[in-house]
Amino acid sequence: MLETRGKAEKAFLIGVELKTSQSILNTDESLDELSLLSQTAGLNVVGMDKQKLAAPNPATFIGSGKVEEIKAYLESVKADLVIFDDELSPRNFRELEKVFGNNIRVLDRTALILDIFAQHAQTREGKIQVELAQYEYLYPRLTRAWSHLARQAGGGGGRTGNVGGVGLRGPGETQLEVDRRRIREKISRLKEDIEKVRDHRKRYRQNRKRSNLPVVALVGYTNAGKSTLINALAKADVYVADKLFATLDPTTRRLQLPGGKEILITDTVGFIQKLPAHLIAAFRATLEEISEADLLIQVVDISHPSAIFHWRSVLQTLTELEADSIPMITALNKIDRFPDAESLCYEFPEFDGSVLISALNGNGLDHLLLRISEELFETNIPINVSIPYKEGHLISMFHEFGQVDKIDHGVEKVNITGRIPARLLTDFKRYQTGRQ
Repeated sequence: MLETRGKAEKAFLIGVELKTSQSILNTDESLDELSLLSQTAGLNVVGMDKQKLAAPNPATFIGSGKVEEIKAYLESVKADLVIFDDELSPRNFRELEKVFGNNIRVLDRTALILDIFAQHAQTREGKIQVELAQYEYLYPRLTRAWSHLARQAGGGGGRTGNVGGVGLRGPGETQLEVDRRRIREKISRLKEDIEKVRDHRKRYRQNRKRSNLPVVALVGYTNAGKSTLINALAKADVYVADKLFATLDPTTRRLQLPGGKEILITDTVGFIQKLPAHLIAAFRATLEEISEADLLIQVVDISHPSAIFHWRSVLQTLTELEADSIPMITALNKIDRFPDAESLCYEFPEFDGSVLISALNGNGLDHLLLRISEELFETNIPINVSIPYKEGHLISMFHEFGQVDKIDHGVEKVNITGRIPARLLTDFKRYQTGRQ
C-alpha cells in the first residue's frame, strides 16, 4: 500500500512506446490515464516522460541514458515515486532502485491499480479478492519482504527500501524463504475463500433464475457513469465520485420496466486498459455476474476524448471473459455536456443504434428502459439446440418462453429449432448447434 504522510507524495510518470505494443490507447493517452490513476491514489503528479523503444531494456526497461536523465529530474523536484505505465519485471525493479537510490520508490501500473483497489474495497468479498491479487503480484517479485505483508504474516516492522512502492529491507535468504512460504500459504487460503464466494454467488444466481427475473448488467470503462445510472434507474444509493474505480463491489437492485415487468440490474466493476491479469483472476467470482447476465448495457462516457478507445477496450475485455455473445445495448452517457447531442451518432458511426442518455439529469432514460424491455421481452433469436433429457427445465423453458418450429426426439437428446428471447440465449448457449 502507498503510505502518504501529511502532504501528497510526488510522483513522476514514465511511458514507453513499443513497436510491438497492442495497447488500444496511444502512449500520451495512456499516460494521461496513469495520471488520473495516480491522483485517485492520492498522489501529486510532478511530471511525466516517454520513450520510443523497439523492445524494453532487460535491465531498466527504458534506456540507460533516459534513466540518468530522469534521475536528475527526480532530484530537482524532490520526487518520492517513479511510476511506469507498464508492468515491470523483478529485475527491472532491482536495477532501477540501484540507480534512483533508496529515497525514490518504484511502482508500475499494476501495483498502482492494486493499491487503488485496496483503498476502495469495502465488502469482505472485495477485500479478499484484492488481497489475493496483491499477494499473487508480490510473490514472483519477493526479493525483499514488503513491510505491511511481513506484519500481517507475524514479522517485524521498521523496514526501509522498496519493491513495488512499499518500505523494505533486504533480509537474509532464510527469512526470504520464510516469507515466500507464508505468502504461498496465504494465497492458498485466499483462493479457498474465493471459491466459497464463487459457490455462494452461483447459488444466488440459481435462485435468481428460478424467480424468472431477467438480469441486466451495467458494464463500461471506469468512471463512465455506471453507478450514477443505476442510482437514477433503480433509486439506488451506490457511492458515486468523479474518480477511477470509485466502486468495486457489485450492487444489484430490482427495477420495474414500462408495462410493469420487473428485472434485476447490476452495477459491476469498471474496466480499464492493461487491467492486471491478477485482478481479472481474483475478481472472477464478481465478473461472473457479467457472463451470467441476460443483457449487457455498456455505458460509454461520450464526452471523453478517448470514448471510442474505451468502448473498444470494454469489448476486448468482454471477449476475454467469453461474454461477447450476450446481447448488448450501448448507452452514450453525459450528453448533457453537448449542445447538439443528436449529432453524436453521425459524428461517431461506430455508435449507430446507441441510446443517448444523461444519467445525471435523466435525459434519455425512458428510451433506454424501452430498449431494455424490447431486448429482453420482444426480441426473439432464431436458434437450433440439442438438449439432453436430463436438462428438462431447459426443454420446458423453450416451450414456455420460446417458439418451437421443429422438434426431433432422439435417444439421449431432443433437437429443437425455433426462436427464443434474447435474454435466454446464455442459458441455451452450451447446447447450441447453429442458428437458422
